[in-house]
This record gives sequence, C-alpha cells and structure tokens, in this order.
Amino acid sequence: MSQLATFIHEKRQVKPILSMTHVVYGYPTVQESLDWMERLMQEGVDFIEVQFPFSDPVADGPSIVAACHKALEQELDVDTCLSELGSLAKKYTQSRIVLMSYLNPMYRFGLDKLAKRAAEEHVIGLILPDLPIEQAATYQAACKANNIDPVWLVTPVTPPARLEMLASQASGFLYCVARSGVTGHSSHEGKVKNTSLDDYLAHIKQHASAPMGVGFGLRERAQIEQLIGKADVAILGSALLDAYNQGGQDAGIKLINDLFD
Repeated sequence: MSQLATFIHEKRQVKPILSMTHVVYGYPTVQESLDWMERLMQEGVDFIEVQFPFSDPVADGPSIVAACHKALEQELDVDTCLSELGSLAKKYTQSRIVLMSYLNPMYRFGLDKLAKRAAEEHVIGLILPDLPIEQAATYQAACKANNIDPVWLVTPVTPPARLEMLASQASGFLYCVARSGVTGHSSHEGKVKNTSLDDYLAHIKQHASAPMGVGFGLRERAQIEQLIGKADVAILGSALLDAYNQGGQDAGIKLINDLFD
C-alpha cells in the first residue's frame, strides 16, 4: 500500500470521512496563501490540495479560475512553491499535502524533476487532470521511483471501460468527480443526464482497491454525510474559496467545522 493510501487507511480508523481542502498557491498573494495553508493545518485538516495556478484551468469553475488569474499576476515558480510546501509538511505532520496543477506548467518544469522534488518536500500525491493516463508512462515511472502517487480522475460521464481501467490503476486515491461540469457552481448542472451518485460510487468501488475521494460541488453538510460509507475523502474546493473571499480565514474555518465536525 502506498504512503498516501496508508495515511488515509490509518486516519479512516477514527474518522468516518476525511477532509481535503483546496488552496490556490499565490492567491491573493504568496504569503497569504501560505498563511491560509498553515491555518488549515493548525486546525487539523487531513489534506491540503495545493493548486499551482495555470492561465487556462479547464476543470475549474469561475471562483478558482479568478483566483488562478489573480495569483498569476505575480511571478511564481514551481520549485519555490515545492520548497515552501515542504516547510509546512515538515512542521505539521498530522496532515498531508497533494499538489495539483495542469500539464503545461508541470511539463515545462519537468515531470521527472517534479516527482523527485515533490518527494524531497514530503508532497505525497500529484494531480494533473489534463494528462491522459495513456500518455503518462514516463510520469508514472517517475512517481513510482519516488514513492509519489499520481492521482487520476473519473467523472460520471467517463465511459465504463475507461472508468474501470482508471479505478483499477489507482494507488493513493482515486479522485471521483461528483458531477459533470467544472468545480463550484456549474452551468452544466441540469443539462446533462444525471447519474445517481450512490450508483456511480458503487460502480467505482467494484473496481478500485485504492481509497476514493469525491469533489466538485460539495458545499453542504448533507452532501458530506451522503458520502460517509461510500467514499474516504470529501474534497472542498470552490465553496471554501468562496467562504474565504467573503469572510477571510475565519469564515473558511467555520465552513469546514460546519461540514465536518
């Protein structure tokens, strides 16, 4: 079992579902994003998914797109980001950090180098939503060599055969997108065939031995409670960013407590 899956398995012994919170590195400034990550870790969140911003984050909705664009008004680099995440990871050992971005900036940095540097900085998972697994052999090998988990995504409209293939290859955890569309409030809602979330997760579970995380559109306690017993990690992205934008860190922490305590 990988170190990411082991961490989830051990924490799940005492928690019905784990929390993964999302922060855009550099938003609204680098220091403020690092301060926000530190506050989240002080509060004991299980995971932080840190997004290294990209100008065209195709899987993200308006809140995260706006945050990425604001962050990119500064000069950011991946290596410095990883070094700063490493300082937090070493200080707050009860939580784990997963780095999320898109292929363009990570390819420019170097996928082999990315896996190596992530391991050096105790970042134990990488999420690249626009990297097809069929073109990821070198990336997968680099992750394996450095004991890093590449996290793959499936959605309700992923063809069954492909969903089953991705589920069977998942190691750290499988990111299950809860509904079609982008993160946060989506204009796709109501325009596509709805799949029962319970049926969708049950289908995935038949083929995945790795833990399952569920994200996209989560912002109410009832949604988190619905996932208990069906998934291992609930991922809070746009809702947390919206709360932070409206009321700062305290509003974000209140939302987490309302949803998970």
